[in-house]
Amino acid sequence: MISFSDAYNHILNHSQDYGEERVSLKKAVGRVLATDIYADRDFPPFDRATKDGIAINYNAIENGRKAFDIKATIAAGQRTYKFLEEDHCVEIMTGAVVPFEADTVVMYEDITIEHGIANLNKEVQRGQNIHDKGSDKKKGELVLNKNTKITAAEVGVLASVGKSTVEVKKLPRIAVISTGNELVEVEDHPLPHQIRKSNSYSLFAALYEEQIEPLLLHLSDDKDMIRQKLAYVIQEIDVLLLSGGVSKGKFDFIPKVLEELGVEKVFHGVSQRPGKPFWFGIYKNTNALIFSFPGNPISTFVNYHIYFKHWLQKSLGLPIPEVEVFLEDDITIKGSLTRFLGVKIRWVNGLLRARLVPDNGSGDLTSLSRSDGFIKLDPREVPYATDDKVTFINTRTLL
Repeated sequence: MISFSDAYNHILNHSQDYGEERVSLKKAVGRVLATDIYADRDFPPFDRATKDGIAINYNAIENGRKAFDIKATIAAGQRTYKFLEEDHCVEIMTGAVVPFEADTVVMYEDITIEHGIANLNKEVQRGQNIHDKGSDKKKGELVLNKNTKITAAEVGVLASVGKSTVEVKKLPRIAVISTGNELVEVEDHPLPHQIRKSNSYSLFAALYEEQIEPLLLHLSDDKDMIRQKLAYVIQEIDVLLLSGGVSKGKFDFIPKVLEELGVEKVFHGVSQRPGKPFWFGIYKNTNALIFSFPGNPISTFVNYHIYFKHWLQKSLGLPIPEVEVFLEDDITIKGSLTRFLGVKIRWVNGLLRARLVPDNGSGDLTSLSRSDGFIKLDPREVPYATDDKVTFINTRTLL
């Protein structure tokens, strides 16, 4: 058995690059940019009115003018209007191109229009209400960095520079496999000795949030059948996430079968709770990685978010978040295991605080729905006290 920090570092050291692919802009949300993105024109591409009103030349105001002849109306999307006299103006709508001769926009609320004459009612500042050409970005300037995760905000930027398709990092092909004779389908009515599958669906949902739709499989506790199916799967996928079958029970065949198939064990057993029997290895023929989690729901959930998700973020070039919270409970950690405890978080006076969520052990699936994530507590002789700062692993999109 190895320490948590050793296990964590082993997994991050096995990060992979799966190449790049091009996807449509509509399907780019949640993906990671594979290239830097540059402005294909100035942003904005013209002097843009930011208010509905009139466009004027401020020199006229300096020369004492307070009233202007309206010569035209310019809407957004129209060609601009050329006027030659300083005592002229044009009505202009938000988003329209400001005429070359004009340098100031006065909104309707600050003028009175009578008989085609616009009269100023308030003091005006030169250049007001105009978004200057190229003031956001000049043509050729960097607008989005490679390795940026695409959200709705980035989609808008990509659209504005004409990217109808986007070069993104390829995602790994993943299979999620549950094991155990006690598991039945969600729609089935389990017998007293059976339970419905939950871990595989939790993993499916977590992966779906990463824009990955995994292959879902189930293996009964039959060593020959496990060997047959795993032999096929490890040839076809990049990552295998298993749940169950890695402890020391008589029907925990997974480690032995993987060894027989030529999968190299990196480690089996981590000094942590929950998730202690975690097994990790690599099939070097294809570089497929195998994350074999313990079958208890919280064990699987914790190990996914700590190990696999951080591995995925590193593989995609994304930063691994480092979040710390202040405890709202006194906690004593006995023994030598690193502990992961479910918590609910909240902001108090600008500080992120964590309160323990009661559970009945690593099989208590319902506690996951009451938690926002887990705190990491290393073993130490001195108890953890209220207001101590500790590492937080987020399992919801809260931060």
